[in-house]
Amino acid sequence: MSKTYNFYAGPAILPQDVMKKAQNELLDFNHMGLSIMEISHRSKEFTEVIETAETKLRDLLNIPEDYSVLFLQGGASTQFAMIPMNLLQGGTADYINTGAWAKKAIKEAKLFGNVHIAASSEDREFSYIPDRFQFSTDAAYVHLTSNETIGGIQFQTFPDTGDVPLVVDMSSDILSRRLDITRFGLIYAGAQKNMGPAGVTLVIIHRDLIEASADNLTSMLSYRLHAEKKSLYNTPPCFAIYIVKLVLEWIEGLGGLAAVEAFNNEKAAMLYDTIDHSRLYRGTAAEADRSKMNVTFRLSSEDLEAKFIAEAKQAGFVGLKGHRSVGGCRASIYNAMPLEGVKALVEFMRAFEKDNA
Repeated sequence: MSKTYNFYAGPAILPQDVMKKAQNELLDFNHMGLSIMEISHRSKEFTEVIETAETKLRDLLNIPEDYSVLFLQGGASTQFAMIPMNLLQGGTADYINTGAWAKKAIKEAKLFGNVHIAASSEDREFSYIPDRFQFSTDAAYVHLTSNETIGGIQFQTFPDTGDVPLVVDMSSDILSRRLDITRFGLIYAGAQKNMGPAGVTLVIIHRDLIEASADNLTSMLSYRLHAEKKSLYNTPPCFAIYIVKLVLEWIEGLGGLAAVEAFNNEKAAMLYDTIDHSRLYRGTAAEADRSKMNVTFRLSSEDLEAKFIAEAKQAGFVGLKGHRSVGGCRASIYNAMPLEGVKALVEFMRAFEKDNA
């Protein structure tokens, strides 16, 4: 195979070591003579997989015992509704509007109660993270999206919400940096950026919120039931959870989140430095709020952007086209993107600029 570097925003790059291990075990998991995809989710073998995944998540993120760790289905998009269904109960929630994903969450929450926009960066086309917030006095929770993949902006620090639970969509930057989990009431994340394949969604929720959640919900949309059944109320996405376990083992092997955070900072700094010292490329996000996961930039014209994307693909760099709603270019450099991939992209960008500036 020729070398191809995957800069897609999601489903995104997976570590090569993880995919090789999964390939080796695909037909014979744990010497059972069966694939992980065909064993019972009630078997002791799969129980070990899901329990190991939870243990490693707790260790890497330092998750206290008074939080439940759930492996659910439906992606972050289901969480947009599941959160207000369980926690809002006709009251008021504060939402911070920083882009397309925050807007989707806001739309769903309005079906279940009152939504107050505590801050928004829509006035500048979601190119920055607000630093002033007008929180409600009676909010059930405060919701934000930690990293907006489309606009390429990221919360570098999180607002102080006092006693009001902070609920965060971390789909695109979970496990990319160290966190103080006690700052949050609930964290949710689709796996398909930094944790594994599409199909499983992580929810980390304080048990106080579970106890206070609505009890008149359908079974599949109840945090309380999923916590009681330890994510096994119905058949879970077994293969996706298995890959998450392998990814967590891979992160451990790198040295944990401190090492991963330093590595991600290095990759992002290299790419942003190339953009900042260029006559051809222009970053779209405010410098202080630039995402370490999704680097967004424009060229001088749409025609030149199309040429850049086409020639990059021919050179082995795929997924560099910006989201259809905003255009431009985007390089997603999640945990699994190797440093050599960013270095190679930078070299291509410099050569392209020399020929086209």
